[in-house]
Amino acid sequence: MKTNYLFPNQFKRIGWLLFIPGVLFGIVFLIYQSQISFFNIKVFAVAEEPIFGNTNFFSISENNILDEISSLLLIIGALLIAFSKEKSEDEFISKIRLESLVWATYINYAILILAIIFVYDMAFLWVLIFNMFTLLIFFLVRFNWALYKFKNQISDEE
Repeated sequence: MKTNYLFPNQFKRIGWLLFIPGVLFGIVFLIYQSQISFFNIKVFAVAEEPIFGNTNFFSISENNILDEISSLLLIIGALLIAFSKEKSEDEFISKIRLESLVWATYINYAILILAIIFVYDMAFLWVLIFNMFTLLIFFLVRFNWALYKFKNQISDEE
C-alpha cells in the first residue's frame, strides 16, 4: 500500500529522542512553573497580553521559554513517532493506524466536550493546554497497544 504521508522508519527513533525530553521538561515546568531562571530570555512576540495591561503586538519581551521548548519537543516527537512507517508497513498496519487515529479523535473530543460542560475558568485553560497533546498521546497508546496485541496473537499462533 502506498503511504506517501508517512515518514521513513528511522524518524521514529528521532521522535523518541525528542518526545522523552519534552515530557520531562513538561513535568519540570508543571512542578516549578517559572522558577527556573535559566530559561528566562528576551523573545519576539507577535502578540502578548499581560494579565493587567494592554495587548502588545510585535514586541520584544522577557519570557520563560521552558514551556515552549517542552511543547515543541513533545509535539514534534509525537508526530514523528506516530507518523513514521513501521519496519514492515502493510495494509493491516495501515488499518490499525487509521482505526487508532479515529479512536483517539473520538476520545479526545469526548473529553473536551465533558470539559466544556463541567470545567470552568483557569482549570478549563489547563484542559485546553493538555488537549493540544492528548490526541497524539491517545493515538500513540492505542496504536502501539493494537500492534502489541496483533504481534502477540501472531506469535501465539506459531
